[in-house]
Amino acid sequence: MELEFAVFCIENIARRLHRSGAEIYSLLAESSELLSSYIMANWEILHTQDKDYIVDDILDVMRERGLPV
Repeated sequence: MELEFAVFCIENIARRLHRSGAEIYSLLAESSELLSSYIMANWEILHTQDKDYIVDDILDVMRERGLPV
């Protein structure tokens, strides 16, 4: 379930930003560790929200951490 949520987040952020899933994965997992430190650490709360809220929330965190959005 957690892995499916991670893929869901990556793919929906990629769609919103018109980028590839691989590029977003690289940003979230390799460049910033945001995937583990924020998305997976908070998945119990995040996965109860709707898609737009989740994507907006993660994009806000990406901006706060200086990632290219």
